[in-house]
Amino acid sequence: MPRFTVHIRDEWLAVPCRDTTNTIRWLGHEALKRYMKNKPDDGGIKALKDTRFVVRRCQGLGLLDADDTIEDVLEDNDFVEIAIDGDTMSPDFIPCEPGPLCNTALPVQYISLDGNSLTSTDLVNLGKGLYKIKLTLEAERKVVQSRELLDTINKMLSMLTIVYGITTGFGKFARTVIPVSVGNPLSPERTRMLLALRINVLAKGHSGISLETLHAMIQAFNASCLSFVPEKGTVGASGDLAPLSHLALGLMGEGRMWSPKSGWADAKYVLEAHGLKPISLRPKEGLALINGTQMITSLGAEAVERAQAIARQADIIAALTLEVLKGTTKAFDSDIHALRPHPGQIEVALRFRSLLDSDHHPSQIAESHRFCDRVQDAYTMRCCPQVHGVTNDTINFVQNIINTEINSATDNPMVFAERGETISGGNFHGEYPAKALDFLAIAVHELASISERRTERLCNPSLSELPAFLVNEGGLNSGFMIAHCTAAALVSENKVLCHPSSVDSLSTSAATEDHVSMGGWAARKALRVVEHVEQVLAIELLAACQGIEFLRPLRTTTPLEKVYELVRSVVKPWIKDRFMSPDIEAVHRLLLDQKVWNVAKPYIDKYQTEYIPESRPVSPTAFSLEPPASPRKRVRLE
Repeated sequence: MPRFTVHIRDEWLAVPCRDTTNTIRWLGHEALKRYMKNKPDDGGIKALKDTRFVVRRCQGLGLLDADDTIEDVLEDNDFVEIAIDGDTMSPDFIPCEPGPLCNTALPVQYISLDGNSLTSTDLVNLGKGLYKIKLTLEAERKVVQSRELLDTINKMLSMLTIVYGITTGFGKFARTVIPVSVGNPLSPERTRMLLALRINVLAKGHSGISLETLHAMIQAFNASCLSFVPEKGTVGASGDLAPLSHLALGLMGEGRMWSPKSGWADAKYVLEAHGLKPISLRPKEGLALINGTQMITSLGAEAVERAQAIARQADIIAALTLEVLKGTTKAFDSDIHALRPHPGQIEVALRFRSLLDSDHHPSQIAESHRFCDRVQDAYTMRCCPQVHGVTNDTINFVQNIINTEINSATDNPMVFAERGETISGGNFHGEYPAKALDFLAIAVHELASISERRTERLCNPSLSELPAFLVNEGGLNSGFMIAHCTAAALVSENKVLCHPSSVDSLSTSAATEDHVSMGGWAARKALRVVEHVEQVLAIELLAACQGIEFLRPLRTTTPLEKVYELVRSVVKPWIKDRFMSPDIEAVHRLLLDQKVWNVAKPYIDKYQTEYIPESRPVSPTAFSLEPPASPRKRVRLE
């Protein structure tokens, strides 16, 4: 018999329906009857026939016509919400709001997890819903061996051997759950990453999880049944106990869950609607599910992936700004950077050379000021390789730590099947990812700090030789004045967010956990810093493209013209004042989707493969201040 799950105020009700030709109005009345029956005062509803209500889907909150038949608009096990006239939206109800990167269509491709080879890129793609997951055969073998050892300990030695979390409990308040008021839930994408990462860690075979429980977790992931996990509440040791407890709670059929089909609903109903059963924990499995650094690490993986994406696009945006401000390419000469051979610095300088004026990419804008008397540019342009470069090197450092953490066993105690013993340790401590993510926030912030100063130069006519705030009829139009203020405000906020959280520690758990990492906050604020950086650079990109308008009909290099055309495909030139927020958001989306990088990358790759001859020694004449013999300036190649 078809059945529908109905949410009324603070309750979820299962309503069977023998005849699906009944109307939505009938379904609403049946649900209200059941709701009133459960309440001593009928829920405050005086007369059912006089009660006015609307019925809407939990997913998307789309209203349903009361006269439509059930069979025409609903499917078996669908979730709906009834809002009674005069009620506000129930505070217990959280609508389905997957983020912009969330793919609600179930994927068909798989990533095989073995606990050793998952990367931050893979994890972010799993969060986006691009893949399902399965275990390798070797991972299954290790999991089974680990569990067999624990079962042996539990059955044969339980009266003689005390093993934390196996023959003992794991804390007086182990079943106490942090109330949801500590924070909004993680988005579906981030909860999906958290669940996938926990599965990967358990797949290493050192946690003592049973294969049955691990398979149940994989089934929940593949069906996108995701627990309500508050974004706040972890101190990062012993691991991320509070958020991982919420993750496990939903899998046990308690609390709330989200799925593309149901939106937010009671976990037991969500699991049942997808043909899944709640997991039933065996000895040590409670600790296996809640002890580890997966909250810090999964958020950190997203932060480092987004940081990497915006860092390489920052080089492109800065190059376009340099063109608009009529800067010189001399500061990017390969011989200069060979004398200070930091990998990031060399890489950024190479990108600038591949995008700016040269024999293979001539620029009419650069040609127009070739014989000006300017000797050198401001630091915000000249020092991009040095400033952007250390950001790139820091991102690579952090990514290495995050990828190591992704494939690390971080719960306690650890199970060593080959040695036939369990050992208590401290791999759950989150100091590694916490410190790394504090470093990440500090490094990536600098991209916004230097970007905001370039935007100032674009908007300031005394520095740019362009109209004030990049608009004609100044005074009547304010142009990019407020956009620059927004960039400045975000940079200033980042300065506070860059204070390292991992320098703090508060003793918890009656001084047993007497040093903690505060890694959860390090991860969340690193993500916020990265988002602000993306927005500041979106504003600079908009401003640089607007500056191009005042230099027409001159054209810049081919790759930078392609970037300009990409921006103009979503944002028109600024002729007179208009609401700018949609423009900033549109360009921010280009950066999130890495479209600016994808447009420029072929030219960067071509330069790297076709225009760089074998390296040669640096000669004393390389630094001559004499003017070039040829009227065309030659960009020195490596």
